[in-house]
Amino acid sequence: MEKQYLTFISFCFSITICGFLIVSWLARSIIRNGIRTLTWRKETKRKKKNQEDENKMSLLDLPDLTLDCILEKLSPSELCAMTSVCSELRDKCVSDHLWEKHMETKWGRLMGDAAIQEWKSHVATIMRCLTSSSSSSRKSKPNWSSRFVANLKPFAWLSSNHGCENRGSSSYLAPIDSVMYWYSNLENGKFWFPAQVYNRENGHVGFMMSCYDAKIRYDFKTDTFQARYSAHGRRAAEEKVTWQRLRPSQDDTKSRDLHVSDCLHGLRPGDHFEIQWRRTKEFPYGWWFGIVGHLQNCDGVQNCRCDSDGNNLISVFIFWSETVDSLIKENKMFNGILLAMAENVVMEFRQFRPESPWRRTVIKRKDHRETGNEENGFYGGVKKLGTEEEISTWKQLWPSQALD
Repeated sequence: MEKQYLTFISFCFSITICGFLIVSWLARSIIRNGIRTLTWRKETKRKKKNQEDENKMSLLDLPDLTLDCILEKLSPSELCAMTSVCSELRDKCVSDHLWEKHMETKWGRLMGDAAIQEWKSHVATIMRCLTSSSSSSRKSKPNWSSRFVANLKPFAWLSSNHGCENRGSSSYLAPIDSVMYWYSNLENGKFWFPAQVYNRENGHVGFMMSCYDAKIRYDFKTDTFQARYSAHGRRAAEEKVTWQRLRPSQDDTKSRDLHVSDCLHGLRPGDHFEIQWRRTKEFPYGWWFGIVGHLQNCDGVQNCRCDSDGNNLISVFIFWSETVDSLIKENKMFNGILLAMAENVVMEFRQFRPESPWRRTVIKRKDHRETGNEENGFYGGVKKLGTEEEISTWKQLWPSQALD
């Protein structure tokens, strides 16, 4: 009995061992087949994806002309974002021909000859410093000074203006002598450049209808400018100067130089002009807007001897002096009128009240130099406004009431 029981136990144990072995074999087979299936599926997906990628066209596969047309449609912030895609696109996106359009659109109105020259001088100074530094360290490449690639921290304006804070704006690269770098320095306010500011000190009564030289820089947070004026004056700086109050600086005449007046013989009553004026000879000139008035012995609009007969006779006096001399000898009264018209021109500043000492002044047409005194200031060169745009700009700045 005991022997039979041991035999039964041994048989059950053998059956159990065999079951475990069979289950283990089946599990290994299932796992092996599962792994093979997953591997096959991944490989199939990879091949399918590679095949699809091969069928797709990359942006860089486009013809250069087509790609340039696409890039020309991008905004400055979008061009900057494209520079972080790859080195090929970065090289294309920093090209001058793409940025010249943006430069002209936003900054062309203020980039006069003086501002352009200031930027060229700024770049030349940087290049000299880089050349000197590279020569002393002997670590730079031979052409490093001519096309130095800078880390454009100036593009910090992108994060505030265009929401590019996560686009790697601090890694944008551009040559220092590129238009892109110029644009970035203007946008972030790191470049001070010469310009002229209408109605200095935000329309202070002492500067109404005037335009003064200044160094300005842009503030992208407020879309306005900061201005620095000459050391002589009421204030040396001003903030929040709007675009409408700015115009490019004149490279032909510095703020302390007398402008050569070549328009005086052609001025007629009603013509608009700008004239240099300064309070004392220590101060720089500002440009003041005015209108040519009538002589004191003229009746005005009706029977005006300044604008009709006088104009023609002045032209005769200038170009055919011998004929005019013969006419003058025949009529002494005509002589006096003609000489007055030929020699003098009335400059009116109608923003002032009629009784104001700055309402009008008379200057000579011939051999005009600076005139005036310490009490009423000094008048310098004159230039005639020849376009409606110039006149319209001044009229938009006209004060709401007459000044004293």
